[in-house]
Amino acid sequence: MKRLSRAALADLPAVVSRPKFDPAKLARGIVHLGCGAFHRAHQAWYTQRAIEAAGGDWGITGASLRGLDVPAQLNPQDGLYGVLFLDDTARRVEIMGVIGEVLHAPSDPAALIARIGNISTRIVSSTVTEKGYCHIPATGDLDAKHPDIVTDLANPDRPRSAIGLLVAGLARARDAGHAPPTVLCCDNLPSNGRVVAKLAAQYAGLRDAKLRDWIERNVAFPCTMIDRIVPATTDEDRKAAAAITGAEDLGLVVAEPFAQWVIEDKFGGPRPAWDQAGAQIVPDVAPFERAKLRLLNGAHSALAYRGLAKGHTTVAEAIADPELRAATRAIMKEAAATLAPVPGLDLDSYADALCARFANRGIRHRLIQIAMDGSQKLPQRLLGTISENSAAGRDAPEAIKAVAAWIGHVRREGAKLQDPLAATLTSLRGLDDFLACEAVFGTELPKNPRFTTPLRALVQ
Repeated sequence: MKRLSRAALADLPAVVSRPKFDPAKLARGIVHLGCGAFHRAHQAWYTQRAIEAAGGDWGITGASLRGLDVPAQLNPQDGLYGVLFLDDTARRVEIMGVIGEVLHAPSDPAALIARIGNISTRIVSSTVTEKGYCHIPATGDLDAKHPDIVTDLANPDRPRSAIGLLVAGLARARDAGHAPPTVLCCDNLPSNGRVVAKLAAQYAGLRDAKLRDWIERNVAFPCTMIDRIVPATTDEDRKAAAAITGAEDLGLVVAEPFAQWVIEDKFGGPRPAWDQAGAQIVPDVAPFERAKLRLLNGAHSALAYRGLAKGHTTVAEAIADPELRAATRAIMKEAAATLAPVPGLDLDSYADALCARFANRGIRHRLIQIAMDGSQKLPQRLLGTISENSAAGRDAPEAIKAVAAWIGHVRREGAKLQDPLAATLTSLRGLDDFLACEAVFGTELPKNPRFTTPLRALVQ
């Protein structure tokens, strides 16, 4: 079977959607850090639709900050890949042509830094997961003791962290005397633009106070909210896509049909016509972000930890469990009680739609994938719901059950735990040890008996 490439585009069946522009002629104006499956199924998908609607030199230079898998998948395919959309009954493939190249940052950080600092780069976006920003989730500050940050400060021209690479690229733009790119974080962090702005300034300040001041004065960091379920691609998915396209695609990603992207209208320069592709450009992302983090992501984490404990494998299996389905609706109700009105969003209807999406058996969204990196996710997904309900005199029993289930997950996984704090977490014994972990629980919630009393009973 022929491998997907620009030369193979003309031979694809008519049923396969393909770019409405020539990928070979598309100039690149975006650098994306963390060119994994989510970016390819979400921001790159929106960007292709924006180019098709309004044109522009908005091709993407992707960057892998760790492994060689993505460059090996996409570069031999001229950056092309398919998105396989799955629901309960249908399968379809869209070919993406918006990524022009994928750099491997560990092999050649200078090439990535030069690309970020190039005058043609107008956007630097990122999906490096919550743990990829080398920050302390409970405070939002840079973790200056993180091994990557320590290494980067000692070797600022060969950084390996996302923040180190970003700041090095911004310094290159400053030194060249041209306007810097807008930095667009697309990870599930509350107020993600402001968080990354703070981290970039703190890191830059450890390098050069003048660079910190220049970044604070000149670089825009809009906040965003992203939503699309993108499970890990399986060999079965690749076979299903190949049956549709007639081509081998090692860069294939899988997604649900639903997508949402809310972006703060705070750019330092031009941007793609993402609004013409279905994105919402708004003055304030916060209401949308909180609703998504607490209802969708909070329920996802709760389903993952409680579902794994009951022997379930996927989200669809877990939500089909009557006990867990009821718990999911209950935790969404607890989360909704902490939210201000969201423009144009009815929270009850939103919760119904989320449960319907979770039940999509065409998407094999593995619970163990959602359960990864819990120490980074719990503060914004579950602990905020608990603390804000408590402050208002309300209980949040389902959110507390989810926290107890996370502790059980940590204990069960042991040495297999996938978490940046794995070494610390797996050394903890009693509940008091967990509550003393400020990186997860902060300092106030462990003093709150409305949280600790039911949690202790559940853990025991």
